This record gives sequence, structure tokens and C-alpha cells, in this order.
Amino acid sequence: MNNREKQTVSGMIHIYCRSRHKHKEILCADCLELENYAHERLERCPFGEDKPSCKKCTVHCYKPAYKETVKEVMRFSGPRMLFYRPVAAIRHLWKNNKS
Repeated sequence: MNNREKQTVSGMIHIYCRSRHKHKEILCADCLELENYAHERLERCPFGEDKPSCKKCTVHCYKPAYKETVKEVMRFSGPRMLFYRPVAAIRHLWKNNKS
């Protein structure tokens, strides 16, 4: 699996945790659990390197509770990625428009 996908989701979770849970350096227990779950799902993605963005994916591999949490994290962190991780944000936007 592409490490870039893992780095992007980890970056979004870190931005979210830093802002919402006030954890500066390390993730809180809930966000760490979410990050581990997201990485596990990415590892098991049937599309492998050709994985579309989750928004455009036809296979929804997250359990409902995690799916809602990830959507919340992405809604919050997505716009902020341009400030905290601009290269990752631009790659993600490019991939979404390309697919």
C-alpha cells in the first residue's frame, strides 16, 4: 500500500487531535485508535495502489462508527491541510480531480 495515503490520513488525524483534543505532540487514545484502524483499512484495500479517494470509492471498508468519525476528521482537517501540509493537500486535491 502507498505510504502517501497513510501519511495523508495520519496528518489529518494529527491536525484534528491537536485542534479538538489539545494534544500537541502525540495523539490522544481515541485518535491513535482511529489512526491504527485507518492504516489497517488501507493495508487491506482491494484496490491497492489504484485506490481512489474514500469519497469516490465504491467499497466502503470502514465500520459505521469509524466511518462517521473519519468523515468528521476529514471535514475538519481537509481545509487546514493547505496550511499544515500543503504538498499533501495539493496531491490529494489533484488525485480527487484526476479520478
